[in-house]
Amino acid sequence: MKRLAAHYRLQMLITFALLLLWGVFAAASPTTFAGARIYRSFLSTIPVTLILALGMTMVVTLGEMDLCFPSVTAAAAYVFASLYSGFGVSAPVAALVALCAGALIGWINGMLVVVVGIPSIIATIGTQFFWRGLVLLAADGLAIALPELRGETLHFLLAGRIGEWGVPAQALWAVALALLLAFLLNRRPFGDAILFIGDNRNTAEMMGIPVGRVRIAVFALMGLLAAFAGILATFELNNWWPTQGEGYMLMVFASVFVGGTSAYGGEGTIYGSFIGAIIIGIIEAGIVSAGLVGFWTRLVHGLVILLSVSIYALLARRRAR
Repeated sequence: MKRLAAHYRLQMLITFALLLLWGVFAAASPTTFAGARIYRSFLSTIPVTLILALGMTMVVTLGEMDLCFPSVTAAAAYVFASLYSGFGVSAPVAALVALCAGALIGWINGMLVVVVGIPSIIATIGTQFFWRGLVLLAADGLAIALPELRGETLHFLLAGRIGEWGVPAQALWAVALALLLAFLLNRRPFGDAILFIGDNRNTAEMMGIPVGRVRIAVFALMGLLAAFAGILATFELNNWWPTQGEGYMLMVFASVFVGGTSAYGGEGTIYGSFIGAIIIGIIEAGIVSAGLVGFWTRLVHGLVILLSVSIYALLARRRAR
């Protein structure tokens, strides 16, 4: 009961931090933050980060790390682009194959960690370089333009503008996935297994939880979500590029940790990562609107990760006393 109350207090604190941050930037740049244009921009850019952060929340809650996801977004999107543009495969079929490719890469990561026994951070660093290198070789380092995507029904479903306000479809997908994963983590046995394994793997095994299968499944889920994020980014820009996904690493981890997911495993919050992704998006926009160069974003994201992890570690230590 005490842990649940602390969880809700944390969610309220994160929400307050978002409102406070928005208020500061709105006061500092009223012209930028008073118009609807920046919020439509948020709705088209933040969802990709958010979807990746949702998958990473599950991985970190499990007590693992996955550094391969930037390469998975590029690899899966390349599978889609090459099938659609090079082989004439229909967009829905190409997207389905790309999603399966992402899940397969995630499954391979899980097998390396669970079966081979490589620490997840080492295994996924290796696979990150492998898949990125493979894609660069396959594409010869060249981008693939996909202007014909605009005429596809799938383009409207994944990246179209909906309603009078022109809400980007990817924002609706991100919200739907957040609700689904929150239900999965907090209301289903699979989520309970993730929390137990992240808290104490040996105890989870003694309770009869199939630890190996759950760990592999979470890595496969991360690969699937990374593939979906890569497809959304490709549909938004009607283009695949070799460096796709490279800018998301810091943003995703900052979103997860500022949202309150424990870096030590056993405690994760989908709502926190949802708000965290919005906070990171607002920080980036605020830096640009303040007239600072883009290099400031990396400094701020790194600072956010260090501060959030430190604060939550101190709070956890205080609760344990």
